[in-house]
Amino acid sequence: MGSITVFKAKKIITMDVNRPEATHVAVRDGEILAVGDASCADQWGAVQHDDTLAHAVIMPGFVEGHAHMMAGAMWRYAYAGYHDRVDPAGKLWKGLTDADAVIAGLKDYANGLAPDEPLIGWGFDPIFLASERLSAKHLDQISSTRPIAIIYSNFHLMCVNSAALELAGFDATTNAEGVIKGPDGNPTGELQEMAAMFPIMRRLNIDFRGLSQEQSAIKAYAETARRVGVTTATDLYSQMEDEDLDAIKAVTNAADFPLRIVPALGAMADPKAIADKAARLAAHSTDKLRLGAVKLMTDGAIQGWTARVKSPGYVGGQPNGIWNTPPEMIHALVDELHSRGIQMHIHVNGDEAAEVTLNALEGAMRKHPWSGHRHVLQHCQMMGRALFERAAEMGVCCNIFSNHIYYFGDKHAAFTIGEDRAQRMDACRTALDTGVNIAIHSDAPVTPMGPLFTAWCAVNRQTISGRTLGAAQCIEVSEALFTITMGAAYTLRLDGEIGSIETGKRADFAVLGEDPMAVEPMALKDVPVLGTVFGGRVHLL
Repeated sequence: MGSITVFKAKKIITMDVNRPEATHVAVRDGEILAVGDASCADQWGAVQHDDTLAHAVIMPGFVEGHAHMMAGAMWRYAYAGYHDRVDPAGKLWKGLTDADAVIAGLKDYANGLAPDEPLIGWGFDPIFLASERLSAKHLDQISSTRPIAIIYSNFHLMCVNSAALELAGFDATTNAEGVIKGPDGNPTGELQEMAAMFPIMRRLNIDFRGLSQEQSAIKAYAETARRVGVTTATDLYSQMEDEDLDAIKAVTNAADFPLRIVPALGAMADPKAIADKAARLAAHSTDKLRLGAVKLMTDGAIQGWTARVKSPGYVGGQPNGIWNTPPEMIHALVDELHSRGIQMHIHVNGDEAAEVTLNALEGAMRKHPWSGHRHVLQHCQMMGRALFERAAEMGVCCNIFSNHIYYFGDKHAAFTIGEDRAQRMDACRTALDTGVNIAIHSDAPVTPMGPLFTAWCAVNRQTISGRTLGAAQCIEVSEALFTITMGAAYTLRLDGEIGSIETGKRADFAVLGEDPMAVEPMALKDVPVLGTVFGGRVHLL
């Protein structure tokens, strides 16, 4: 047995109903030995007292249940987003708030590239710009010869210039869903969803798998997480191949690596092959790398008008979205994976996508009873009470995209689903009231990782303009803090190991500069994160 270290804190918020608060926590061999006061571990033998965290408030390490490991690596590309962002090194990147600023910023970035190097940008979102929609003619102002691809903030759309269109062979004769054409019959440069984007990504070597599996990217992801108090995070559409395992194990197994990563294998077709691969990967799990879950991608993004929504559709009359995975394949994947005992995380932005998915899950459960599956609907943005009731009945969890209220709420009310439905989107209150086990998330890099900010969004439902969008769906601070600790741990089937500070669990803590339970709810997002403790090792900023 190793030595016993007793950490003192100004306050410990445990998320354990048996002892909600404490001042000391004892750690041995990376696990919590005891919780209480200065003498909590005396009965276990000689202890060493550590005052390193005596100035801080300690909570369970935050759990980010929906993010992507490329969040750290996307910064090798040009940032073209509307909102200010901070990179893993702590550098602030100012948002580009109009089309001229986007073009000028990308021109400056292109000046630093080699003559034959493509320009790749990310983070752009046309819903914030009042001008005409970004097109190839705009990007041709930067270069008509250098291929350019700008990935939108939701990662469901992109815009490319004429050189990139030519490289992919997209022209007036192209008849493919998602390749948008103008009145003249020629592609505009906007590409919607995976089938339309993949040809560009292949030719420009935009490799999300590579971005996620390089050692530098994995380390950058851990740094991104540490800065916001996260000790367990997902990679929720992993394209991990067998040959990637050695690289990610080498990084995560390092003693000082401060993050537990939970990849979910991406699946859009071939149910048996996906199930076989998930089972094969699961056998390689370690403490810091938990494998075996699968992520299904159903529809697209609401702000890109590619989510599948029920009547009355979009307020602007746009077509009803795109299926990345058609309903018949959703049913086939769900049936195979459920029958094999493989947990699923299923992307559902629009309510039609949620309904189709619940239908598929219900059918699979009737054929293959499994009460402890904990399948998770991800995003759940337009689910109403009836759909949440169905989820609760089936034991389906929901991980809700609360950040969307702040970043996109105003635009959804005005341009996508209208004021009425925007009031109840991302409905945490209804989900809890109907008995659903929920988490909330950032979907980093779509929005910045930051669980306290995500909790603030769920508590206050304030949009970027300062209005409260759907006050009836606000939840309490205590409930929000539960969703980013125990709630998220439950959706990852890790609640027996993490999510609360109690004896026998991993010694993973978020180290805070203030008490989130004591500040005003509107100040929740401003509580300073001082670092993390992972497996008993202190990692302060």
